[in-house]
Amino acid sequence: MDKLFKKLKIKPKDKELYKNAFSHSSYVNEHKVKANYERLEFLGDAVLDLVIADYLYTHYKETEGEMTKVRANYVCENANYRYATDLGLQQYILLGHGEIKDGDPKKAITADIFEALMGAIYIDQGYATVRKVILNIIVPYMEDDNIVFFSDYKSSLQEFVQTEQKSIEYVITNEEGPAHNKKFTVDVVIDGIVYGTGVGYSKKEAEQESAKYALEKLAVKKTS
Repeated sequence: MDKLFKKLKIKPKDKELYKNAFSHSSYVNEHKVKANYERLEFLGDAVLDLVIADYLYTHYKETEGEMTKVRANYVCENANYRYATDLGLQQYILLGHGEIKDGDPKKAITADIFEALMGAIYIDQGYATVRKVILNIIVPYMEDDNIVFFSDYKSSLQEFVQTEQKSIEYVITNEEGPAHNKKFTVDVVIDGIVYGTGVGYSKKEAEQESAKYALEKLAVKKTS
């Protein structure tokens, strides 16, 4: 990982910590490694939220609600996946044989690894350093008006349904896979009719996907 550390401009004190940040549970189970990335991911998610919230508070004059939307755009799965792939993090991810057979690491795993890496840097280097690393990575994306990572399809669909005075619910129709890597299928039902079906590695991701398809179908229906 020396090339990565050089790119991030850090000198690691505990390299084992960084190995944990890149170790998926499937790899840990097969190789008896001490820890997977999940605890570091939890910490890294909070660190990212704090750093970007602090940056927005200092540099933006928007309201709380507006800043929340901006932060959601740059601290979300799509954004974290882009940061990770641009940094080339996939090449360092440690997967078990079952995950390797599926090809490249899944989007959700790659995004989680970025959060775990930020958690590891926080523990190893402290807040001032991880803040500098995060801002060096993310601010260039924030300054590029052509980059938009997050689309809250559920909120958009909810607004559309409210104007039409219709009921809406999200129904999980299928769950498959091991506990650490479940795949969910969700239908979005409007006034008793299924308008979209989404699949994702979290309920939230599947709901957003189903809402996206529902909006597409409603847009076609409205123009026809």
